Amino acid sequence: MQNFVGVGVSRGRVIGPVRHMPAALAEPPPGEKLASSKAPETAAAALKEAAAAVKAQLLARAGRVEGTGREVLEATALMATDPMLIKAAVKLINAGTSAERAIWEAGESGAAMLMGLGGYMAERAHDVQDVKSRIVAQLRGVPAPEIPDADAPFILVAEDLAPADTATLDPNKVVALVTAGGGPQSHTAIIARALGLPAVVAADGVGALDDGALVFVDGATGVVSTEPDDAERAAVAVWQEQASLLSVFDGDGRLADGTVMPLLANVGGAADAQEAAAANAQGVGLLRTEFCFLGNDTEPSHADQVAAYKGVFDAFPGQKVVVRTLDAGADKPLPFLTDTSEANPALGVRGYRTDTSTPGVLARQLAAIADAAAQSDAAVWVMAPMISTAAEASDFAALCTEAGLRIPGVMVEVPSAALTSRHLFDHVEFASLGTNDLTQYAMAADRQLGALAALNDPWQPAVLALIQATVAGAASQARHSSAQALEDTAPKPVGVCGESAADPVLAVVLAGLGVTSLSMTPRALPAVSAVLRTVTLPQARALALRAVDAPSAAEARELVRAGLPALAELGL
Repeated sequence: MQNFVGVGVSRGRVIGPVRHMPAALAEPPPGEKLASSKAPETAAAALKEAAAAVKAQLLARAGRVEGTGREVLEATALMATDPMLIKAAVKLINAGTSAERAIWEAGESGAAMLMGLGGYMAERAHDVQDVKSRIVAQLRGVPAPEIPDADAPFILVAEDLAPADTATLDPNKVVALVTAGGGPQSHTAIIARALGLPAVVAADGVGALDDGALVFVDGATGVVSTEPDDAERAAVAVWQEQASLLSVFDGDGRLADGTVMPLLANVGGAADAQEAAAANAQGVGLLRTEFCFLGNDTEPSHADQVAAYKGVFDAFPGQKVVVRTLDAGADKPLPFLTDTSEANPALGVRGYRTDTSTPGVLARQLAAIADAAAQSDAAVWVMAPMISTAAEASDFAALCTEAGLRIPGVMVEVPSAALTSRHLFDHVEFASLGTNDLTQYAMAADRQLGALAALNDPWQPAVLALIQATVAGAASQARHSSAQALEDTAPKPVGVCGESAADPVLAVVLAGLGVTSLSMTPRALPAVSAVLRTVTLPQARALALRAVDAPSAAEARELVRAGLPALAELGL
């Protein structure tokens, strides 16, 4: 019997046979030269044609999926024809290198550069490697390695998974994902959570598992073991029973003592919004407006934006829809807006900051949001990503006022915003914590590196302290306003829209820290609701204090789990 311990990123317990991803495409021989009979211009044209074909294939896949998977595929498709990648390959072709070897070397160089930058850009390194392999396969006239097919369901094991594969896998065939690399915020992890698939990443050594070997996977604890025993089979049975009971959310998020905790959904377009409404989400806590921009070489028209946003608003008449303005830059480059030559884009001009380098795009987007809001019955709130100072919050609020949007807010993703939230709340009406970025920036840990997965964990007490500081800032600002107005003023709302809100156990801590709403993938709503209904607000506060005072993320998690006996009954 062998045990492997990685990072559990999507809960669930299953037993099944292992199937490995096929071997990667063979590397073109180093030093492979352009055939003497082929002119460099002809080879360069063939390369560009192959790149365009790969882009079209990825966009076609994107058209068959929705939500997170679609966003990932659209972003990856753009990389296939990235001007810098193609230019580097063509330069090698002109120097006498074969087209296959040229794109391979250009892709490897680009991926190495991204890995060196760390942060968001390191996340894109695997995407570049996948794209260059697909272009080589296209040039060779052979299919790129795909997820294996099998007559029976299986557990997919890989070093890591390309976004194009993860986004389109069939949950009826692939019952769990296990990777040796990656981290809790990798594309594999995010898509696995969206699909409701048990998943473990950063499980060193799993590549040595025999194909067909029967293994047990626990997506909550990160344990993968061979030769499942009776206890593990019983754990799977309990999960299957509880999973069916935790499949429906009744649309009423609250704690055991009746404390209201609205449970909202993260969406990326109208289809996502309709799915979230069908899952009884109490509104939208994060509308990623990038869906309207990705895949475009030019800024979408006002009419196109209005139609796209209205499709989301119409799914939630009378309910809150929180719109995040364009979060371009870093892992979401846009040809008409971002500078791909930045030395460290994760710390560069991204999110709200693009309005300083390319003024006008944000104002036009806010005008489109306002027009769409005027044509719907949704309660539209608008927030800007990557806000770091009170001055930025003030400027954004002024832009919203000019557009006729009455409820401006900010994303708290940068530690400075958390630590000075009282001053930000002087200018905006709400905040939403993006815990994915907040964790990465607080811990200085690339969220894609498996070796740093333990650091890149929202259970880190330092991250919880920043959340606590953000909520305290809202309360402090309210007391300050009350003293001036001689009347009670309620703290302004502080929600969470990062992946941590989908963790039912961490949701209790967030409630105890004073967060006023939680937004997540619709699949997480039933489990989060079920656990919240087992605790009162005072109990949640006590558990939250234990977590903040813990010396490590692991101990914080264990302390809180120990205080939630209902988890065992719920199979969580």
